[in-house]
Amino acid sequence: MAHAATREEDLAALRARIDSLRSELEGRESERREARDALRDSERAISDANRALQAQIAEARAATEALERLAAGRRSQEQALEAQGAALGRLLAARAMSGASGGVPDALRVALSGEDPADSARRLYYLGYVSRAAAQVIAAHRAGLAELARLKEASESKASELAAIEARSRAERERLLAERRERRRVLERIAADIRKASREMKLLAADEARLARLVAEIGKLLAARPGAGYARVEKVPEAGTAAGQFSSLKGKLRLPVRGELTMRYGTPRAQGAGRAKGVFIRAGEGEPVRAVAAGRVVYAEWMRGLGNLLIVDHGETYFSIYGNNESLLKQTGDSVAAGEPLATVGASGGNEQTGLYFELRHLGAAFDPLGWARLR
Repeated sequence: MAHAATREEDLAALRARIDSLRSELEGRESERREARDALRDSERAISDANRALQAQIAEARAATEALERLAAGRRSQEQALEAQGAALGRLLAARAMSGASGGVPDALRVALSGEDPADSARRLYYLGYVSRAAAQVIAAHRAGLAELARLKEASESKASELAAIEARSRAERERLLAERRERRRVLERIAADIRKASREMKLLAADEARLARLVAEIGKLLAARPGAGYARVEKVPEAGTAAGQFSSLKGKLRLPVRGELTMRYGTPRAQGAGRAKGVFIRAGEGEPVRAVAAGRVVYAEWMRGLGNLLIVDHGETYFSIYGNNESLLKQTGDSVAAGEPLATVGASGGNEQTGLYFELRHLGAAFDPLGWARLR
């Protein structure tokens, strides 16, 4: 219990430090707001709405499964009641055949009949057996009726709950669509500014420097707290490796998303804006972006130039970086497994193409992700 409390404190400390770090980095920028900052609120809202919608979809799926189980229970109970009714009918017919009449109890009528004592004893035993069986069937029938009523009430309650979830999901989808429309309007207003070559060169250089500072500061933060529950993940088992260390995964990683490579590491950027520090994979909007290896999320926020950005610490001072996402499905402090969805593909941060910007860094320096990935 104490360990769990300490871990929560560590995670809270990480989130607070990351928030402070983001504020510090933004404070170093020019006080004059860039045009692309107008995207921030709408893209954050899209990410939040998508995350909420996915949670509601999972909740609706669970409610639907529960409703199906209740319906199956009701069908089973109705079949049991039908069988009990048939058995009760047979018992009543058996009692009628035994000659019960005039409202006189069967056992008393047999005892006063003057018949042979041996025959009377046999008939009394039979009557007792039939009476006990009838009592058991009647009791089971009553219990079955009560259980059927309970299942009916539970089904109605679960159906109402599912209807409420679906109503919330519809509202969330409408909010998401509205945010996307707003984002398109913002992009249209600033598209001309983004396309200016000299402006683009300055933006790319500023974005690259901003990301480099962020990674360096996160590395310092983790190194300063080596005992924190979130800080190191070298011991996390990794499929196909003995030690579970990221450095042993060279040549074995899968790229985070399937798509077309439209920019490779080291490619010269337009207008002399340096060379690419990562790769860009063009993919369909909403496609899942998956973790390349096990680790812990150390940054999950909107960042100028990279939109909804997520950084995963894999231990050994290795980081994987996922930018331009439509939605972030994980938050700072979350553990992730290899292949687990982290985000969804988008074009946030002012990017005109829908896809994922992906980097790998070691000791803060970017290196070619394709040298570590299996391309087939």
